[in-house]
Amino acid sequence: MGAAKFLRGLVHRIDPRELAVVVNTGDDEHFYGLHVSPDIDTVIYTLAGVINREHGWGLEGESFNALDALGRLYGKPWFNLGDRDLATHLYRTERLHSGARLTEVTAELAARFAVKSRILPMSDDRVHTFVKLKGRPAIAFQEYFVRGRARGAVEAIELRGAQKARPTREVLDSISRAAAIIIAPSNPFVSIGPILALTGMRPALKAVRSRVAAISPIVGGKTIKGPADKMMRGLGHEVSPLGIARLYRDVAGLMVIDIIDHRYLEPIRALGLNAIATDTVMTTPDHAARLADVVTRALEV
Repeated sequence: MGAAKFLRGLVHRIDPRELAVVVNTGDDEHFYGLHVSPDIDTVIYTLAGVINREHGWGLEGESFNALDALGRLYGKPWFNLGDRDLATHLYRTERLHSGARLTEVTAELAARFAVKSRILPMSDDRVHTFVKLKGRPAIAFQEYFVRGRARGAVEAIELRGAQKARPTREVLDSISRAAAIIIAPSNPFVSIGPILALTGMRPALKAVRSRVAAISPIVGGKTIKGPADKMMRGLGHEVSPLGIARLYRDVAGLMVIDIIDHRYLEPIRALGLNAIATDTVMTTPDHAARLADVVTRALEV
């Protein structure tokens, strides 16, 4: 998850208490009766320093005894839920059933993990991301990404419920007050796309566009990890930082691309965005911190 890697560096360059992270919830699913929020949990676990860095999800040193037992009852599982991770989902599900907002529950979970930053679900309304593969009916994102291992030609992304969903007041307040807003190098269709699709989100960002930077997840014509490049190709977009800039041109004032793609600087600037090139590949926390330095300086934070 590009956002989690970037955040790991960003909190070493700014006061974590000054950071608000708006997180996609289009990936949320129910497994074994539990409400699972994969992106929220990845951000919390990352900032708490307990993420399994090898996998990029779940808790370090996790066991899966409960999942094995569930497999005997439900059949072979395809979505991994660790024993300690289950506690997070049990707590979230119980609190939501009691009438709490997802925003409130997320704040409680972040506090339990001693995370100092504000972790904000993009909405308390349900948005459900579906992926349409060529020649097949649309399937839920987790089924495509985890169960299907992101195989197949993507011909459409459906964000069900997005037209009726709205950003929370906490999200809109954070945007209006922010000294800088950074769109992390994540998948523009299934990680950033659901956030931007919310009613009122693009106008909120347009109002502060000069303070918004977007980091391209495309480096040298492909992604470091994940299916964003295949999705761009399947959906008819140019697989390049220029293709990313076209997606964000109305909400971002600055585009950050990798030095290997410096030839795209002028075409991006021709779209009306400022653009800079730097090393965007975050192989270590130090690399992520240096990238955070470059972006925050460019935004004059």
